[in-house]
Parts: sequence; C-alpha cells; structure tokens
Amino acid sequence: MHNKKPRPGAAPACARPLGILFAVTLALAACGGGGGAGNGGTESGASAPAPATSLPTTPLPEPVFEPPPTNAPVVLPAPVTAPVQAPPPALQLPWGVDLSNPGAPVAPVAATSSPTAGGNTASKAIDGSGSTRWESTATNNAWIQFDFGAKTPIGYLKLVWENAYGKEYALQTSDDGQNWYQLRYVIAGKGGVEEFFNLNANARYLRLQGVARGTQYGYSLYEVVFKSPGSDNSLPAMATSPVPFPPNGNGRQPLPAPANPLETIQFSLPDGTLVTRWGMVGRSRHARERGEDWNEIGYGLNETVDAAGQPRDKGPGAHLNFVANYFKNRTWGVEFIDNSKVAGVTRPRLVINHYFQQPQRGGGLGFVRNFSNPDVTGFGWMSPGDLLDDSTYTQGGQGIAACPVIPLPPQGALRNPTSGYNGVIGANGGCSWVFDQLPAYTDLRADANGVLVPTGPRIPSRALAVGDAFEFTSSFFSTRADMDALGDSGGFRYYTNELTYVVGEGLRPWYGVQPRLMNKPLPLETLQGGLGSISYDYADNPAFMFQQPHNHVGMKNMQRFVEGRRWLHTNLWTGEHNEAGNDRNDAGIGLQGPLFNQSTCVGCHINNGRGIAPSAINQRLDTMAVRVAAIDGNGQQVPHPHYGLAVQMNGRSVPGTSIDWGTGVRVVGFDTRNVTLADGTVVELRKPRVAFDGPTPPVYSLRSAQPMIGMGLLEAITDEEILSRARSTPDADGVKGTANFAYDPETGAVRVGRYGWKASKVSLRHQVASAALTDMSVTSPVYPNRECMAGPARCSAAHKLERGLGEEALQSITRYLGLLGVPAQRSVASGFPKGVAPLPYLDVKPTQVALGATVFANARCTSCHVSQMKTGKGTEFAEVRDQTIRPYTDLLLHDMGPDLADQLVEGQASGSMWRTPALWGIGYTQWVAGRNGTAGYLHDGRARTLTEAILWHGGEATASRQRFEALSTADREALLLFLGSL
Repeated sequence: MHNKKPRPGAAPACARPLGILFAVTLALAACGGGGGAGNGGTESGASAPAPATSLPTTPLPEPVFEPPPTNAPVVLPAPVTAPVQAPPPALQLPWGVDLSNPGAPVAPVAATSSPTAGGNTASKAIDGSGSTRWESTATNNAWIQFDFGAKTPIGYLKLVWENAYGKEYALQTSDDGQNWYQLRYVIAGKGGVEEFFNLNANARYLRLQGVARGTQYGYSLYEVVFKSPGSDNSLPAMATSPVPFPPNGNGRQPLPAPANPLETIQFSLPDGTLVTRWGMVGRSRHARERGEDWNEIGYGLNETVDAAGQPRDKGPGAHLNFVANYFKNRTWGVEFIDNSKVAGVTRPRLVINHYFQQPQRGGGLGFVRNFSNPDVTGFGWMSPGDLLDDSTYTQGGQGIAACPVIPLPPQGALRNPTSGYNGVIGANGGCSWVFDQLPAYTDLRADANGVLVPTGPRIPSRALAVGDAFEFTSSFFSTRADMDALGDSGGFRYYTNELTYVVGEGLRPWYGVQPRLMNKPLPLETLQGGLGSISYDYADNPAFMFQQPHNHVGMKNMQRFVEGRRWLHTNLWTGEHNEAGNDRNDAGIGLQGPLFNQSTCVGCHINNGRGIAPSAINQRLDTMAVRVAAIDGNGQQVPHPHYGLAVQMNGRSVPGTSIDWGTGVRVVGFDTRNVTLADGTVVELRKPRVAFDGPTPPVYSLRSAQPMIGMGLLEAITDEEILSRARSTPDADGVKGTANFAYDPETGAVRVGRYGWKASKVSLRHQVASAALTDMSVTSPVYPNRECMAGPARCSAAHKLERGLGEEALQSITRYLGLLGVPAQRSVASGFPKGVAPLPYLDVKPTQVALGATVFANARCTSCHVSQMKTGKGTEFAEVRDQTIRPYTDLLLHDMGPDLADQLVEGQASGSMWRTPALWGIGYTQWVAGRNGTAGYLHDGRARTLTEAILWHGGEATASRQRFEALSTADREALLLFLGSL
C-alpha cells in the first residue's frame, strides 16, 4: 500500500474554480479552506502524498461550468374576475355541415370599433386594401367587431397586423351584439399574419377584444379576412371504431419475463468475492456544492445566510443537471472487487477498475470524505487509495492519457479472474486502484462555536472491515486530442456522482450527517425505491430530483439511460434538445403530425414531474391530456369523430408554421365549495370548468401528466402481487379495489393494467407508445399510423405506415423510464454545519414525520396507498428486481365517488374509478415544477394542496377522508409533513 495519491481536483477556496486533476498540495495549503472547497489531500496528520515524480505546476483546463438549464415560466393569461362564456349550440355549426368544397370568402357588411386614432377607422380593416388600416387608441381593452348582417357560418379568419399587434386578445361571437361568447383566446400573439381555422361559428357578429398590446401603440390591423367552413379550413369527421377491453381477466397472460437481466450489476465469485459494477455520467459540480459558498462558523464565508442570520438563496447548484452532450462519450463504468467475505481474509481490500469510452489520465478517484477538516465543506476527500502505476498519474500532467480503453468485462465474471497487474488479481492494469485501509485522522472535539474540529486524540489508520461505509467518487479526465479522435469537440473534464459503498454489501443511498454532511447510508425504511433510491440532494438541485437514474445502475445501462433521456428531451419536429449545448437529434426531425399537444415529453411532464395545473381563466390546457369519446348507436363509447381518442390542441402547417385549428381546450371558470375541518379550519375546494374551441364532446376527461419516477419498479411488481389485494367484497370501510385488464396492443394477450390514471396500459412500452401518439402525434411500432387515434379498425402497418419513432427509439425511451430512480424519503435529519441554513426541503422534523406516518396508517389511507411492496424478476433490469419498495399505491382501481367522476370508461374502470396514484416523491412536487408554474394534484390537477386533494376523496375513500377531517391540528400537520417527506 503506497498511500501516494490524494484526491485530485479539489480547489483552493480563495480561487473557487473546481481545481486541477493533479493535486498541488502547497497551493492548497497556502490558500486555506472554506468556500465549499476542500484541500483534496490527506487529512490532518496523515502522511502527505509523495508522488514518485514531480507534479505539474501549471493548472490544467477546468470543466466548463454548466449551470442548470433555465426554463422560462409558463405564460398564463391576464387575470379576469368573471367566468368566460363558451358559445351555446345555437352559435356553433350544426353537425353535418357540408365540408366537401373549399371555403368561400365571407364579407362583413359593416365594421365598428372602440375609439380610433389618426382617422384609421374600423371599415378600413375590411376594405380589401393592404395599405389602409384600422388603428385603435393606445388602450389595452380596445375592440373591433364585424357584422355579417345575418346569422352566418364562419370557418376561417385571417388577421393581417401592422407592426402594432395584439399580444393577448379574445375572439368573440354574438347573435345580438350584446351577449358575447368566446371562440378563441390568444395569450402570446406574435403579430404578422395570424390565421384561425375551424372556427365553428354560426352567428351574426364576430369581435376581436383586446386584452394586452404588443407595443406601446394601439392595435393596428391592415386587413381581416373571413371564409365559410370548407375542406381547406375545417376538420372533417372521422370514421371511428371502439377500443376493445377484455370483459375480465380470464385468459390473462403475465408480462414476458427475461431469464437473464440486461446487465449484471452485482454477483459473487465461488470464493465469496463480491463484485459490484455500476455506471457513471459526467457532472460539472460536486454533490455538496449549492448555489452559494458555505462554511462552518468561524471557518470562512457563509453565503447561505444574510447579515442577520436569516436564510438566503442565491440559486441552485449544478450537481444533478446534465452536462452538454451527456449522451455522447460521457458515461463510464466502475467495478469494485471486494474480498471482505472470502474465508480467511483478515485485511480486506477492494480492487477498482474503470471502463471508459476514451483514454484517460491516471488517478482521479476519491475514497473517504474528508470529514475531520473544518475547512472542507463543499467537497474534499482523504483519498488513501493506491494507483497501481504512478507514472500514469504523472504522465497526465504532461497531457498524456496513459490509461487505455479497456473493453467491458463479461457478465457475471471478471476480465482477469486469475491474473492482474503487479500481483493484484483482477486488476486491469496500472490504472487500476487498490483501497484497503481507512486513513488516520485526529479525533473531533467541539470548539467554542460548537464546530467539530480535530483537537482530540490521534485515530490511527486501520484496515477495512465488513460494514465500513465510505464515500467514493471518480473523475473523467481525458485529453483534447483523444476526444477529437472520437469526433467530439466538447469538454474532456468532468466530475461525477458521489456514492457510498459499504464493504461486503455494495452501493447504498446516503445522506449527510455531522460533521460537515459526512456521508452515511440511509436507513432501509427511507428507501422508497429500494436500494436504487436517490440519495439526499445537498447541491440545491431539487428541480432535477426526478431525472436521476437508480443509485446503482449498470455500466451499459447508464449509457442506455442517457440515450433515452436525450429522446425524452428531443423536440420531435425540429430534433433540437430543449437544453442548450446539446447536439441536434437528427433522427427526431419531422416525426410529429400536424395536430399535437407538445413536441417534447417534458413539455407535459415538467422536469419529469406533474403537469401544470389549471389555475387561470382562459388558460389553454395543452400540457394536459384531454381524453374524449362519443356514444355510438349501441350506447358504446367510441373515439370522438372530430378529435379521436384525445384532443390535440396545437397545429402546424406543412412548412412548420404554427396554426390554430380550433382544437383547444381552455379553462372558463371554477366551481368552488368550502369544507370546514374539526378544528375550524376552512378549506376552499376548486374544480375547473372547461370549454372546447371546437365541438364539445359528450364524454371527456382531463388528465394531468403524472411523475415518471419509479415506472420500472412498478413494472417489476408481479401480477400476483397486484391481484392479491383486489377484493370481491368491500371491507368495513367500503374499500374494495379492482384490477383493470387490457389487451396488449401488439399481441392481443389479456394482461393486467398498471399504467395510466385508469390502469388501462399493460406495460411501460404500451404507455410510452400511447402517449407518443395521443399527446405528441408521433407514431411507433405499436401505433404505426395516426389513424390509430380513431380506434383499432385501421390501426395497422398493413393499412398505413407513417414515419415515427423506430423500434430503437421506442426501446430507448422505455428503458430510460425503466431506470429512473425514486428519491429516498426525507425522514431523517441531516447534519448541516453550524450556522449554515438548511436547504428547506431537507429541513426535516423526524418526530413529526414519524407521527404523521402513524396518523396516515390509522386513517387507513394505506388501504389503497400501500406502503410496501416487493418487486419480482419479470423485467430486463437487475436494478429493479427483488427490491422492497414503498410506492404508496396498490395499482388497483377504486371508486372515488361522484365528486371525482367523469363519464369516460376504460375496461373495468367506470367514470368514477381511478387507479391509486403512487405517492413516492409527492413532497418534491412543487420543487420539481420550479419556475414552470404550479403543479396540481389529482387526475385533473384541481387540488392546489395535499389538503385539498384529500378532501376531494369520496367513494371507497370516504371513511379515510372523514378521519382526516376530524384530526386535531397537530395530527393533521404531522400527516402533511409525512406526505411532504415522501
């Protein structure tokens, strides 16, 4: 054991950059600590590193600081007090209007307006001249209206704006010029030429009512053009066919279970040697670097509080976001070979191998958190490991990547089972490491400020032992030339995940304890997503908590994960990534059809979380799914002839210009009522009312996007586990639970439904393909053409095959979702340093959280929100097999009563029946939403708080809701704290 190399990469605090890969001990010692940096070397009294050759003195290139992507907040309409009135049937086109011919021009007989400017009267907007114009005075609420002389069908409108345009305005219709009804509402007008198709109007008057101007001038229109409904401007009716569901579960077939996982992540050799493998991805910052510097009292700058000691927030860190081109040459594998449980071994050792996609400079590992040094806060390690060939380290200082690419090892076996390097069996070469002892340090005692500092007795170095937990991190440090050789012009220096390894066991999710957020394995009861649960986040990156892979994800699976993430963030019309700095995905260009809701998956699943809640009148609901149906002559629900299975609210012309096809759904008001709790607290419940720009379907259902986390774990739950909780008769509280069944859309097999608000999707693949079609108008091997929106009759490749997601892309997205991890429950207190403001989502109150868990169980909420389940072996991922998880769902349908009912039926799910949603991660809801608007709860996003969500529960949940209403203030607050910890 040489104990030669410190952890490279820790910077002097006064400089505040990330630091060079190779340790410059003198510079670090001269600078001192603080500011979130660490000394990166051996700690207080441990033998200093003594490299075999001199180290470079010129700093090497730093990683580019890549801040988290900033998404613009969702633009909501201007506030209004009065509800909006949708046109009654008398002002809409009657069903069956002849649309076989193109629309013909329709000329108003007159135009009038609010006061005008400069003699530019309303009549000039319909005089047929492109050189004259109507101009209003410079007021936001100006208007212009058109009189057709009699009730007239209108299918098309074109506005030709002068430079002074309307940024926000409404199109209204009336038969009497007094009572106005809203046809369309524009929130983000751009001026120029704006067209409106499929107006669905049958009235005498049409008016443009201004709300907000785009300039300081009044509204100014050169020309307004109208056409009658026709084949060129109105959507035709479709021939639809019912979507079949099995009448019951007879003939059910389980999901196919692969015999072997896609990748082995941990196994034991015959002698008991434990081999653990995982993948890493480049990160631009360390795990404890939040958006401000922080140090303990008396040991440097602390920007987490102001001069009065009050918390302040300078913004997030950047540990959990994804570096530019994260999917391209920026993942690698790590292998730990642990002999601690081999018979006769008294001094265990770990052999560490790396598997990079390009040559690397030697070194770059950290093994033990430098917990005893008060100057080490944001990052820093003791690093007592031994790099087997020191020359690979010193060559790195000369710009040489001396560590060659090593092919990935075979599954379930070592690459070098009987050989190695310099007598170290299993080592791949001189760039491998050995770690076999914990370093010496000086024991800690509290100083005058209560900060733990090294003033106690000397704690000597010792050999590793089974159960020892230590922090491990790696570095990616290639060279410009080696990246260029791969055709990659991006960065060549990154940090990565920081993990906790327990000797004899493997990787474990961690949290930070005193001193200085020292890593410690999280208790098993906090691991909602099993052993792959996401560790606590000390970098202030909560918006990214739903975007992380399992804590222990395979080497190749990490690359699969990032490739799938790329697809999820790809605009399926332009191919562009929604985060700056990422290469365009050319395979994603032009996949989207002419009608759609969003162009990326994350357009609805904000940061992989919930969709934007209905919160404002005139809000367009295109980040939600609106499922619709018509009733055929047999009383059976079928896809709607105008919309199909779901409303697709946005349109695009063939050249790619956005157009309004009249398929929007918007909020027109809210129905409210008050509930008074036992302690006198009054809670307002609010439910959105919506209107359709086109025909109102007889059956519709609003569906908010659900969080994507843990979907692979839910797929790994066996059918038997789900069915075991279904009851043929209700229990004493009226809780029953019913499994839904659906046909596999590719094989026709009867399977248990488990995804979607009504559990109508049988697999993750089914869910992905369905969402791609109905939400984004993108086809796939499951749904090969867009006529699948009208039902199964012509939904086959033999009928029509339209370009969309290929098999590889569909599989990539599905695998990404299968590997998304679940955050650990935040129910244990973190050891934040003295004087440092805790991150608000980690400011845990363990006693109240524990009480809340008891209250939750006593209210029998766990009758449906099952607190613990076990996954099986039925998926291709070892990461999700045989895991004890805490999803707080039973994946069954429950009748939730009339208040939550709509009329849409899916298989066994009537309009009032909903699948129990998983609660894991629910406490992160608003943190994940970030600046993108307020996320809502329940299927239609109506509940603004968890209290509201609970109070909407009825039907089988009535008794539990009543127990909640009767709680004392303290017990209710404890229950809500418990939910917030999930």
